[in-house]
Amino acid sequence: MKIFVYPGSFDPATKGHIDIIERATNICDKLIVAILVNNNKKPTFSVEEREKQLKEALKGNSKVEVTSFSGLLVDFMKEINATIVIRGLRAVSDFEVEFQLALLNKNQNPDIETLFMITSPEYLYLSSSMIKEIAMYNGNIDSYVPKCIKEALEKKYVK
Repeated sequence: MKIFVYPGSFDPATKGHIDIIERATNICDKLIVAILVNNNKKPTFSVEEREKQLKEALKGNSKVEVTSFSGLLVDFMKEINATIVIRGLRAVSDFEVEFQLALLNKNQNPDIETLFMITSPEYLYLSSSMIKEIAMYNGNIDSYVPKCIKEALEKKYVK
């Protein structure tokens, strides 16, 4: 069984993330969407909230499992018997950082491979931080995030 892992903070998940997830399921048997618990960041949503949001946005896709992890990605992947990391790329600047991470992961565990997926053109400009800022000022985010995440952002930011 080919198990892939798509790690990230997903704070919040965007339609760009969902696009990568849906396309990745076409090339694997199972995709673990792994939300990183990073105590150095102050996320908008708790890990539990992000997990719930992603499960709702991805319901009906039997190839996807949403979970969270802390620590090194390579250790998490060993635990779940996965060897492929999926990473989405929007721009050349993404590649530089992702390339470094891929090399570090490969150095930690030579069995790990990283597959880079180019974001679909309609999502090239999306980032979670931009979405949060638009939501904070009551801007229209309908075309950027799934409905359940839009509703969560509205609850978070409506004064």
